[in-house]
Amino acid sequence: MDWTWYLFRFDGRINRALLWQALLIVAVLAALLGVISQVIHLLNAEGLLKLSIKLDFDFALDDLFKLVDPRTYRSPVSFDRADMFLKASGLALFSWIFLATGIKRLHDRGRPGWWIVPFFFAPGLFSQFSDLLPHSNWMLPFNLTASTLWLWGIVELFIVPGTSGHNRFGPDPLADVEDSTASSPAKSWDQQSELEIVPPSASPPGGMHVKRGT
Repeated sequence: MDWTWYLFRFDGRINRALLWQALLIVAVLAALLGVISQVIHLLNAEGLLKLSIKLDFDFALDDLFKLVDPRTYRSPVSFDRADMFLKASGLALFSWIFLATGIKRLHDRGRPGWWIVPFFFAPGLFSQFSDLLPHSNWMLPFNLTASTLWLWGIVELFIVPGTSGHNRFGPDPLADVEDSTASSPAKSWDQQSELEIVPPSASPPGGMHVKRGT
């Protein structure tokens, strides 16, 4: 498999298993960055104290929506430069992987990539700024809409199988797997080509004999 295409490009299709695998890869990388952050703190004078109270593997995609929230920049800075660099690098990498694999999975469902906006960005932005919205009954439809879109996106991306056969975004990824499996079966024995009929006048006596060199 082309890992560059799989994790970073937006064309083609992937099935549900590859999307779940991408999330597992992101989780492992996030944990690795968390460990690197702790090692950096250990190299500092206060590393031992920080290690006892801080063990943060939080590189969630929810942080992506904080970038457009001005309140984030007015809040006290709780990260040093190393933390901020790792946080920014991890967020950029994981967001790209999620978008690349999520859009290819939408292609597998026969949907264009812009469906990631109602399935992911719209509910995420609504959740980020929901505390600024008035608490009244007329906001209930918006809450329900955001929750419905989020659940719909989860079902589309992670649960429902893709369209069968070739669609406008490319071949069926499951068909490719089945074809590769079916293209290399054990070669069956062609009995007719392996046997020859020897005439009765030949020597040894006539009958069926196995060809030499087979």
